[in-house]
Formats: sequence, C-alpha cells, structure tokens
Amino acid sequence: MRAKARYGDWDARSGSRFCHHRPPRPVYRLACRGSDPHVSASSISIRVNNTQQIVCCDPKTPLLYVLRNDLALNGPKFGCGLGECGACAVLIDGRAVRSCVVPVAAVQSRSVVTLEGLGNGDAPHPVQQAFIDENAAQCGYCLNGMIITVAALALREPHANDDEIKHALEHNLCRCGTHREILAAAKRALMLSKAAHSPDSQSEQPADRKADQGEPNA
Repeated sequence: MRAKARYGDWDARSGSRFCHHRPPRPVYRLACRGSDPHVSASSISIRVNNTQQIVCCDPKTPLLYVLRNDLALNGPKFGCGLGECGACAVLIDGRAVRSCVVPVAAVQSRSVVTLEGLGNGDAPHPVQQAFIDENAAQCGYCLNGMIITVAALALREPHANDDEIKHALEHNLCRCGTHREILAAAKRALMLSKAAHSPDSQSEQPADRKADQGEPNA
C-alpha cells in the first residue's frame, strides 16, 4: 500500500512537491513564559533595522517567527516554511536570506533589515518606489521577497542585465502571474538605485559654471 504523501515530499511523476498541507508551526514562544520545561529559553540580542532588540525565546526559533510575533514586523510573510518560496526574505548583512529557515541565534552578530527597514510611505526605498511605479502587485503576498531580493541585487550587482535579474528572482514564487510587471519593476529599481547613489548634479554645477565662464579678461 502506497504511503500517504506528506508536505514537502518529492513527486517524481510531476516533478514538484506535494503541497496539500502546510507543516505545523512549532510553538517556540511558549518557552519564554516557562510553560515548556523541555525547551530552554534564552535572552538573545539581535540588530534589526538599525535597532538593537532583545528577545526571549528558544535559540532555534526561526528568525521569521521572532520578527513577526515578537517584534511586530509583518513585512516578511510565512509562505512555505521550507525556504523555497521567498515570501519570508530579509536582508542579512546585505544578502537576501529566507528567514523561515534561519535560527534566531545565527544572526546575533549580524545586521537584519526587513521590508519596514528599507523605507516607508513618506520616503520609500528606490526599489519600493519602482514596484509602485510599475504596479507590480496583485495579491501582494510575494512582494516582500521580490523587493528584498531586488534590493540585495542592487547592492551586489547594480548593473545587472535582464538574465541576471531573472536568475536572482528565479526562486521567488508568484502565484498571481505578475512576472512581467515584476521584471519591469526590477529593471526600474536598478536604474533608480544607481541614480540615487550617483553624485548630485547640483553639487557639480558651480564648477561647471566656473569653467564655462573662463578666465576674466585683463
């Protein structure tokens, strides 16, 4: 008799994973209140969005749960819980990382940036502005991972071409099919990021104006 497929099992016939049921979310936070004597809780200091935070939890707690449940940072989303869909991505030392599979203890001496840390409605990050300009959203659930991945790409490869953009985003899943708009937003984001970090043209204007005027006549 064939065993019942579990979430995450590989189906050789279809070349995909069974996704009938999500894996249960372990209740790590109960240990902080002393309700589970079998799980040890620790005070862990992490730096998130340029602010030092202290959380009390099992060191093996996924970073995603700490960000959402303890720090109320809901930009990163719970998608697959397996590090495969990209919805939970955050920047760790400037690189896009799946926070659902990273234990919080692993980021104690590192810098974590979430979607909230990139920018806000009054001063959006160039990548966020590009996604707004291109209307690159439908349900919006995947956008956290898309924006974080493009932000990391802008830091690492600001002159990335179309193939490099597609390669960077190939493991970020969008169920709504807005890939064309997302790619357009990614290209615009790189352009805006380069413009934001280029020297201010106004700061060069006095020197240019002086050169145009030349030396005064004797």
